[in-house]
Amino acid sequence: MALHSVREGWLIALDQLRANKLRSALTILGVVIGIATVMAMASIVTGFREQIVNTLEVVGPTTFRILRFFSEAPLNPDALPREVRIRPKLAPNEADAIAALPEIHYSAIWTQVFNRFEYAGVRTQNLSVFGADDRFMEILGGGLVRGRAFTTTELRSGAPVVVVEQRTVDRLFGPLNPVGRLVRIAGHPFRVVGVWQRPTNIFEVPGTPEMAGIVPFEAARRSFLIDEVNALIILVKPKPGVSVARAMDAATLQLRRMRGLRVGDPNTFDLLTSDQVLSIFDSLTSAFFLVMLVLSSIALMVGGIGVMAIMMVSVTSRTREIGLRKALGATRRAILWQFLVEAATLTLLGGMIGIVLGLGVGEALKRLLAFTSTVPVWSAVIATLVSVTVGLVFGIAPAARAARLDPVEALRYE
Repeated sequence: MALHSVREGWLIALDQLRANKLRSALTILGVVIGIATVMAMASIVTGFREQIVNTLEVVGPTTFRILRFFSEAPLNPDALPREVRIRPKLAPNEADAIAALPEIHYSAIWTQVFNRFEYAGVRTQNLSVFGADDRFMEILGGGLVRGRAFTTTELRSGAPVVVVEQRTVDRLFGPLNPVGRLVRIAGHPFRVVGVWQRPTNIFEVPGTPEMAGIVPFEAARRSFLIDEVNALIILVKPKPGVSVARAMDAATLQLRRMRGLRVGDPNTFDLLTSDQVLSIFDSLTSAFFLVMLVLSSIALMVGGIGVMAIMMVSVTSRTREIGLRKALGATRRAILWQFLVEAATLTLLGGMIGIVLGLGVGEALKRLLAFTSTVPVWSAVIATLVSVTVGLVFGIAPAARAARLDPVEALRYE
């Protein structure tokens, strides 16, 4: 009986949609926008998180970072708070001392700058350049497709040499072999010694400068202006079998000893693990997702109010029909059920259109942002349930009004 009532209400709802196409389309527009927004945001958040996780897997889940001062937002180097100014900057000898510890497999100081590349009159926009060591591929992954990495002498002397990423090579040199040629970075000449092919899962936020090359750390310090608060970092990897906690304790003791800190003195540096990086990212994306949920909820509420309004109009315009159905034996419960099913059908249709639109937007974002993830299935399921719920919640008032109509008065209605 219930199944028959649902089918009958669904058919009546479709008849009403066909009879009032424009009114129905405007009614469900808010539901469409809200559902599509939820799915698009779910796709963005899922894609970004997958890229972050993939990157941390390349770097290694055990790799941790030592910073002068950790801040979720970059600090202004010209207006540093006192707690940052009193901390000494990170130094190469500190990274070397940590690397010598028996618990440590890798430790090196890195920096990152953003500058233009230029060759034979061709210039790029600002691109990311790392100042690192010859073992940079242990952190970034990928491999050399031409040439070589830095020699020990080049690292120590700060020789102006560079390993350029393949995409930048294609942009600057075309079919030419770049190895041995001079390229200018921020106006300084660097000789290309190798071509590096980066892995596709290195995380790169769209709109930010792409990773273009690696130079010896000492060369970066001599040639470029370095932000000594935000752009200096010591990357550390424990030896196999050594826990992250144990390696962090060893690195902490070594740095405290080198900086002359006494028992009870606070650390003058910060440590950050891959889990903490992921946690920070999760908190940021959760806040972003929450804001988008609120905005899409407003759209859904507007759509729900529209559904309620259209159902109120429908009840008024179909008063004689309701009276006739009651005169023929329809119960209040049957009338209530019919209008609830109609309202749910309206929002379900809006939800289905929103899901299709959300899938399309998600696929477009996937291609635009080079994500490998797909739109999460759970978002489509939730979107369907939410759309039906909106119809039921906002359809209660008009359905109750229809159910309360007196059949005699309804039949007299003109």
